[in-house]
Amino acid sequence: MARRAHPPDDITPTDFFTHWVPRAIADDPDRRARLGEADATIEFELVGESAGAWTIRIQSGRVSGHEGSSEHADLRVQTDTATWRALNRGETSAPEALLRRKVHLKGNFLLALKLHLILG
Repeated sequence: MARRAHPPDDITPTDFFTHWVPRAIADDPDRRARLGEADATIEFELVGESAGAWTIRIQSGRVSGHEGSSEHADLRVQTDTATWRALNRGETSAPEALLRRKVHLKGNFLLALKLHLILG
């Protein structure tokens, strides 16, 4: 498998969730195939600097994102902006962030296991 692209360090959360993630999935046939026929909605909430909520929708290997929360999210992910940036840079792994209680999950934990396919 080829090395996956990382978002720019200074990317805004809105650009990341609404443009970068959908484009990264669209450009990676392996990632799309591994998502399969998944049908899910994931809400991401960042607290602190650049606080807000963004929603990622997965449907049949396609991913779209929009700003704002989702009333019917299958999974809710909450973290602070510094942890989100460290995850994007690969400085922190998702399991480590979970164990250190830097990332909080609520909802479908099996879907949480697929997050690396979505976010890289």
